[in-house]
Amino acid sequence: MNALEATIYGVIQGLSEFLPVSSSGHLALLPHIMKIQDPGVVFDLMMHLGTALAVIVYFRKDLFLHAQSLNLKLINFNHGNSSLWFTRNFIISTFVSVVCIVLLLPISKLARDPSIIVFNLSFFGLILWLVDRSHWKRSSHLDSPMEKGLQWKMAALIGMAQAIAIFPGVSRSGITLSAALLLGMKRKEAGSYSFLMSLPIILAGILKEIPDLLNSSQENLSVLLIGVLSSFTVGFLTIHFFMGLIARIKLFYFALYRWILAAAILYFVI
Repeated sequence: MNALEATIYGVIQGLSEFLPVSSSGHLALLPHIMKIQDPGVVFDLMMHLGTALAVIVYFRKDLFLHAQSLNLKLINFNHGNSSLWFTRNFIISTFVSVVCIVLLLPISKLARDPSIIVFNLSFFGLILWLVDRSHWKRSSHLDSPMEKGLQWKMAALIGMAQAIAIFPGVSRSGITLSAALLLGMKRKEAGSYSFLMSLPIILAGILKEIPDLLNSSQENLSVLLIGVLSSFTVGFLTIHFFMGLIARIKLFYFALYRWILAAAILYFVI
């Protein structure tokens, strides 16, 4: 892996992490397209670090506000403001995600095969389109549900959905958006919740891989940093673009892209 290849990885990660098109699917396929050795899960996680930093910077005000809710008032369910309820629901989503990811992790490592990615791109693209089509026709949606009370069922289901994205081709943002929209959340709020949910999972994954990162050579670390910088820069711009777009554009166009990508993989890779 050289600096140019790392930059390409970072750009693809930054573009695809926040669009419902599967960043892990793209990263798993890049070695086949670029004819290079798969850099592995650790490198993929570092690309996700760049986009996690983009989330932190973009949503810094929201994160600061919710961080102030991390106190003993959290366990007093007779008291609550919008920030406290959001934090409680967010903790439920994250806890459920972690438990499900731990259960799915042993089989997820077998799912980087291009044929499985093709299926995930196609099937979950169909789910995205059908859910968005149904949501678009509704006249009323839940207004900030995560800030208005304990929504443990909704939070748990979105957390479970995020865990499924451990399989390349599913798309973390795509599956969490689909779940949130299906459960009645407004589009922009579903997008924000989806992006924020990525932080604990990505950061936990990076912490888990720290021993391997410390054993990397200095040259490899410099290449990793180039990839992280690329994914952060492009990721920040993509968040800004998508947050302004999500309330106005149908998600069918992203589903269509997934189907085209799946067809291209079938033709050029498999």
